[in-house]
Amino acid sequence: MKALISVDLEGISGIVHSSETNPDRYDYERGRALMTAEANAAIAGVFDAEPAAVVWVADAHGTFRNLLPEDLDRRAHLVRGKPRPLGMLAGLDEQTDAVLFIGYHARAGAGPAVLAHTISDAILDVRVAGRSLGEIGLNAAMAGHLGVPVVLLSGDDTACAEFSELAPSAVTVAVKQTLGQAAAVALHPQEARERLRRAAADAVTRRASIPAPKLTGPVDVEVDLYGPYMVDLALLVPGVSRLAGGRTVAFRAADIAEAYRLVHLLVHLASVKPG
Repeated sequence: MKALISVDLEGISGIVHSSETNPDRYDYERGRALMTAEANAAIAGVFDAEPAAVVWVADAHGTFRNLLPEDLDRRAHLVRGKPRPLGMLAGLDEQTDAVLFIGYHARAGAGPAVLAHTISDAILDVRVAGRSLGEIGLNAAMAGHLGVPVVLLSGDDTACAEFSELAPSAVTVAVKQTLGQAAAVALHPQEARERLRRAAADAVTRRASIPAPKLTGPVDVEVDLYGPYMVDLALLVPGVSRLAGGRTVAFRAADIAEAYRLVHLLVHLASVKPG
C-alpha cells in the first residue's frame, strides 16, 4: 500500500500568523518544527494501520523546503523543492492508494479561516465548472483524476468543513477553531498529534469506502487575479482569454489534470513584476 501525505503549514495546530509560515520572519523555525511533528504523527498512523506501507511525504508549503529532513520519520520518503510535477501532490501516481492532507487551509474568500488563500496572494478565486475551489478542492480533484481518494484532512474547522463538502465520507481533524484570519483557539500540539495519528490509521483502514472525487470531460475554468498586469501576462498563454471586469481570465481544459497545470502556470506568471 502506497500513501502520499501532502503537508502544508497554515493549518498546523498553533499556527495563526504569517510570521510563523514565512522563512524570512522570526517565528518560522517554530512553525516548521510544528509542521514536521504533525507530519510524523500522520506517518506513524499510516504505519500503525499498514506496517508494510510505502509512505511518501510531499512538503507542500511555499518553497517546498520547510519540513526538517533530519527530524522526519525515517520510514518515509520526503519530496522537497520546486518546481516539480504536480506541485503539492508530488509523488502521486496511479499506484497511490490514499492521499492525506495535513495542515491544509481554507480557500481564498472563505471566512473566518486562519490564513485563508488559494496558492498565492495573486489569486482571488478559481472556479472550475462554476464551483469555487481552493487548494483543497484542486488537489482533491487532481488526486481523483488518477482514481486516488483523499482520506484525511487536518486544519482549522473551516478547512475541515470545506473538505467535507467534497468528500463527506473522509476523515477530518480540526486542530484549531478559527476566530479570524490570524486568530484561533488551538489544540495543544501534542494533543493534535495524538488525534492525527489515530485519525490517519482510521482513514487508511477505511480507504476503500472513501470514493475519489471525479471531474470528467472538458472543464471550463475562471481565475480572478489580483492585478490587471497579471491578466496581461496570463493572456500570453494559448487558449486563455480575458473576461469583463479586467481581473478575470478563462480557459477550457481537456480535463482537470490540464486545468491543474494551467492554474499553477498562471500563479507563476503572476509573480512576474512589470518592467
